[in-house]
Amino acid sequence: MNGHADVIVIGGGIVGTTTAFFLRRRQRSVILLERGLTGQQASGVNFGGVRRQGRALEQLAMSNRALETWRRSRELLGEDVEFLPSGHTRVCYHARDAEYFHRYAADARAYGLDLEVLDGAAMFRRFPFLGRDVLAASVSPLDGHANPRLAAPAFGRAAARLGARIVENTEVVRVEKDAGGFRVESATGDVYRAEQVLICAGAWADALSTQFGEPVPLVARGPQMAVTEPVPYVFRFSMGVYTSIKEESVYFRQVARGNIVLGGGPTVPVDATTRRAGVLPDNTVAQMAQFLRMVPAMRPLHVIRVWSGVESYLPDSEPVIGPSTKADGLFYAFGFSGSGFQIGPGVGETLAELLDTGSTPIDLASFSIGRFQRASSTHAESVTSQTSP
Repeated sequence: MNGHADVIVIGGGIVGTTTAFFLRRRQRSVILLERGLTGQQASGVNFGGVRRQGRALEQLAMSNRALETWRRSRELLGEDVEFLPSGHTRVCYHARDAEYFHRYAADARAYGLDLEVLDGAAMFRRFPFLGRDVLAASVSPLDGHANPRLAAPAFGRAAARLGARIVENTEVVRVEKDAGGFRVESATGDVYRAEQVLICAGAWADALSTQFGEPVPLVARGPQMAVTEPVPYVFRFSMGVYTSIKEESVYFRQVARGNIVLGGGPTVPVDATTRRAGVLPDNTVAQMAQFLRMVPAMRPLHVIRVWSGVESYLPDSEPVIGPSTKADGLFYAFGFSGSGFQIGPGVGETLAELLDTGSTPIDLASFSIGRFQRASSTHAESVTSQTSP
């Protein structure tokens, strides 16, 4: 046996590393197993937006909790992950989306998220650089952005300093429950044991959940990102387009060095087996056309690098967070559908609380993996009814 702990965390992204960090603050022993390097996949290749607005209302309790961690990240971690509380703004082109901004702002206020919605002339006074197709803007002044390449590894190092065992380059192939708790086996035959297991392995989590009879319709996709040459630092916030038209949905942020990080539009094909994602030149060209529509002054900018990674998506765009419906002591957190970076520390803190005490005041019912089993049962019953004589 290669190790025993109270909890084994499978997956070293932002959720796994923050869960390990908060578990150690609760004096629970932890082994974190990562098939590559911490923060190497979705947690390290995303946009880096620390955005609460636009989330499902049920996510806001964990999202608010996450923001507190982001704001204290330098103090908690002893290093800088480049969190900038610059504010986050969403803009839109369509009247139905402007109406949604007002509805969402009213609903979100009850969940502790205060937004300012600007229309027409008031919006252009605040953001004179916006293209004239823009109808409205929703401003979240306390949100911001951070560096995804730094964040998960920094939480992993902080967890290790507190006593967590971080084991990288270790692919988990089998998780079983027996009389002694959980037995976790790696591809090289190493065996680890724990009383509790958290599976937060991103696009590879469904292979492990299926071993417990809890398959999910998880799909792997890649975000296409780009960064420009450094230019004078003028955009002190992150900004994106809210729309149901995928091609219009782009976003950007500027870092202190002056580079502008760009993303959005259609996702790209990925290979979950090789853990590789390609980029499509046509996507970058289409992105730039949309950025010019939003901010015409971006026309002179040169893109100097593009990249992607492997993210996991679920049909309802909501993550799985919480206990297994099949095995006591087993927990899940995956399928964040491109929106896991900001909320990650809030999910990690909530799961650490749940694993340590057996409960959390945050309602996780809508994130249960059981919703997919219920959907499968309903579909099967419907097929049986239609085919019965």
